[in-house]
Amino acid sequence: MTRALLPLPVVVPLLGAALTLLLTRRPRLQRSVSVVGLAATLAVAVVLLVEAYRHGPVVVQVGGWPAPVGIVLVADQLAALMLVVSSAVTLCVLLYSIGQGRGETSESAPVSIYHPTYLVLTAGVTNAFLAGDLFNLFVGFEILLAASFVLITLGGTETRIRTGSTYVVVSILSSMIFLAAVGLVYAATGTLNMAQLAGRLDGLPDGVRLALQLMLLLAFAIKAAVFPVSAWLPDSYPTAPAPVTAVFAGLLTKVGVYAIIRTETLLFPGGQVSALLMVVAGLTMLVGVLGAVAQSDMKRLFSFTLVSHIGYMIFGVALSTVAGLSGAIFYVVHHITIQTTLFLVAGLVEERAGSTDLRRLGGLARVAPLLAVLFFVPAMNLAGIPPFSGFLGKLGLLQAGVAAGGLLPGVLVAAGALTSLLTLYAASRVWNIAFWRAPRLATSSPTVRLPALMVGATTALVVFGVALTLAAGPLFRVTADAAADLRARTPYVRAVLPEGAP
Repeated sequence: MTRALLPLPVVVPLLGAALTLLLTRRPRLQRSVSVVGLAATLAVAVVLLVEAYRHGPVVVQVGGWPAPVGIVLVADQLAALMLVVSSAVTLCVLLYSIGQGRGETSESAPVSIYHPTYLVLTAGVTNAFLAGDLFNLFVGFEILLAASFVLITLGGTETRIRTGSTYVVVSILSSMIFLAAVGLVYAATGTLNMAQLAGRLDGLPDGVRLALQLMLLLAFAIKAAVFPVSAWLPDSYPTAPAPVTAVFAGLLTKVGVYAIIRTETLLFPGGQVSALLMVVAGLTMLVGVLGAVAQSDMKRLFSFTLVSHIGYMIFGVALSTVAGLSGAIFYVVHHITIQTTLFLVAGLVEERAGSTDLRRLGGLARVAPLLAVLFFVPAMNLAGIPPFSGFLGKLGLLQAGVAAGGLLPGVLVAAGALTSLLTLYAASRVWNIAFWRAPRLATSSPTVRLPALMVGATTALVVFGVALTLAAGPLFRVTADAAADLRARTPYVRAVLPEGAP
């Protein structure tokens, strides 16, 4: 019965997109279809996570064609956990955007375009998480990227078109690299099924195997905004509408991180590029957070912290240990939630004050105390203040680095601690300027009221972030089990190829 549910996280959003496209003249029905579709996706994701945790990976051979010939969908603990978190986030952002649609003009958030595209984006994300072969993973990326091209330019302003063009060019470049890597992998091994590749890639000459690994890593690093291929992100994300920026920040880069985790553990175990990953992880953390410290706009500042904290996840992958992978997975879950929340808060600030430029803000804690709380909690969480999940995730990664020993892990531990302190400085600076200092002209009007649905959706994500702290023990058990399965590889391979395959 559970296996029958596995395609639904992909199928339901696609069907919802088609239905909302037919309902372009019925915006209320559009909203209802979108909300019900994403709520159903979340419910299915929870069931899949419970099943994967109790009984191992859930596998479906699409069309009845057995692997490795046919397309296979796989929900192991890692994929199912990503499905749950991403579905919860996309549902909250959708509710936020519905509230914003009532508060903004249709030019900046055209409902007839937004809902079908948003659901297609969701289908692309879920397909990428469930993909059991490299080409289907490529398809998932292309689905979500095609939708993101539309979403990032909503409204058609000059700024959005210009920055969106940069995003499109970079995305197409990474997709070309990925597609070339897929072709070379097939030429070298005769298969794209990841369970089968786990055995065949081990038999390739070391040079060929390393070249394929580096090509895939480069493609995913661009999508995940890993330094030095991260410069596109801070210029592209801040100009999009607030809910679009939020879902991009929370999910799109994490799909790239997920692909790195999946391929580095299943296809290329052994840590051949661990030293390289550690170097880029440290540079990503430090360069990103230094960029954040220098910003005077909330959205750009959060965009740089987004880049910076990707470094923590890459650090966990680079360690190639169960503890490191567990910490990386936990941090992905934490960061999806918190980074999305902060961008939604930035949208509320813009709604309330008319700007996210810190030079024009002030006194928000006095005129909008609830908004101040909604910022303060996730900001401290992102900075890693105890006892929030950000602190627990960073602590797990730093402990894994110390346990690994050696010069590079030690340097990365120091870089991670420094990054956390600088993140706290950047968050405190936003708090002191935008919320605490004397009111400025932009925030002095008491007549602006924030739409209740926008505030409610943001509050739900803040509560979800706090819940991650309260449920950190069980969540760490799930991530530790997922990491152990990733390191072992056999649970995944046996679930997909129970009869074995050459």
